Amino acid sequence: MDGHPVDTEAFLNDIEGHLLLASVRDESRAAAHRFTAPLDWLTEGQRAEVERRFEAEYLALARASWEHTAARGRELRAEYEATYRRLRERTLALGLLGLALCVAVGVVVLPLR
Repeated sequence: MDGHPVDTEAFLNDIEGHLLLASVRDESRAAAHRFTAPLDWLTEGQRAEVERRFEAEYLALARASWEHTAARGRELRAEYEATYRRLRERTLALGLLGLALCVAVGVVVLPLR
């Protein structure tokens, strides 16, 4: 290579993104063709324009859906991280309380013997 470390996860995410986009483009073309197929009264130019616009709208909707999903994923991650932090803080507090209780019992009970 060129001496730079390869971020394998980023590389694989990039490839996955390209493959997903290619797949959606194929889906959009097929959906556009199915949409215009029964419109036999369209000229070839009109059909091409309707298919082009259909594909563009399909891709825009897919992008909006992906962005919504990504945003929701970020929201959920933040919620779960906050919940985990609170749980960790409570567990630490209970552990310290238990330790303090043991020390207090040891200070009070052991000298009585």
